[in-house]
Amino acid sequence: MRRLIVVEARGTGEFVDRLRRAWDDGDAILPIDPRLPPPARERVLAAARPDEPVADGDALVVATSGTSGDPKAVVLTHDAVEASARATSHRLGVDPASDRWLACLPLAHVGGVAVVTRAILTGTPLTVHDGFDPDGVEAATQGPDGCTVTSLVPTMLRRIDPAGFRTVVLGGSAMPPDLPANAVATYGMTETGSGVVYDGVPLDGVEVRVVGGQVELRCPMLLRCYRDGTDPRDAAGWFPTGDAGAWDQPGGRLQVFGRRDDVIVTGGENVWPVAVERALATHARVRDVAVVGRPDPEWGQRVIAVVVPADPADPPTLDELRDAAKRDLPAYAAPRELILVTELPRTGLGKLVRRGL
Repeated sequence: MRRLIVVEARGTGEFVDRLRRAWDDGDAILPIDPRLPPPARERVLAAARPDEPVADGDALVVATSGTSGDPKAVVLTHDAVEASARATSHRLGVDPASDRWLACLPLAHVGGVAVVTRAILTGTPLTVHDGFDPDGVEAATQGPDGCTVTSLVPTMLRRIDPAGFRTVVLGGSAMPPDLPANAVATYGMTETGSGVVYDGVPLDGVEVRVVGGQVELRCPMLLRCYRDGTDPRDAAGWFPTGDAGAWDQPGGRLQVFGRRDDVIVTGGENVWPVAVERALATHARVRDVAVVGRPDPEWGQRVIAVVVPADPADPPTLDELRDAAKRDLPAYAAPRELILVTELPRTGLGKLVRRGL
């Protein structure tokens, strides 16, 4: 009987060793975030069902972030994990003889554990940190055995000088407008075993289509099912992501606008929060920003900017933010209300929790 082994996802060599041992024994692992309070931990365990066996070939069970409700437990097979490792490493040009991965994202999330698995499966040297520390990340690039490749989220990227890395893989939330030349913006999710579209271009073996404005994916990296046995793919193997997107031109790059449920309809016009957030983030007095819609008797919904100012004593004004939005977007997308806060609710990977606003 193949077991599901619950492993505390601490960034240590012990985690890597336990993963290897489980796989050698034919078992799968559930990396669980040690920072979770007991109620949240119980929700993850309820979704993952560690008392039930796994199927032959299952490698990982990874909990989704649950930003819109209770988490789901995604089952990834060895074939899917290896397909992800090979395709991502090929696209990034990772050479085990000269590169070294740094894993500093939470290992209970797919973006973190995927760094470990791709290093193991490609024989690439690996350094694991127990959490993100800006000084530690920069120091990890130093010396003859310094790390050359890492995976971060935008909030982390803003806190380091990334020049020491050959490549920084970014995922987890909306991308800032001013990415450094060595950064690669990725699109993916737990169900795809990490990013499957890099800088708008699908990885080898990844099929992408947009149907009715929704991004759909078909690729060998996809989940086998959720732990409750449900399979979100259609009969032809396509996975509906729930994200809205479009090709910037025929045969071009994929643009992802955000969750379809997040769209704001104001005055009959569709406004995508991610696009407005990207425009407002360019303002010098904005440290962090989220955009949401609220009911409005005249417009149906009004666009609201929730802003963490760079300097609380000198926050941006609503008029300044409207001007910043209108430089890149239609006037109807400009915020009609400004709310100042000290921080935004985010997951461990930096993903905005809109329902927390």
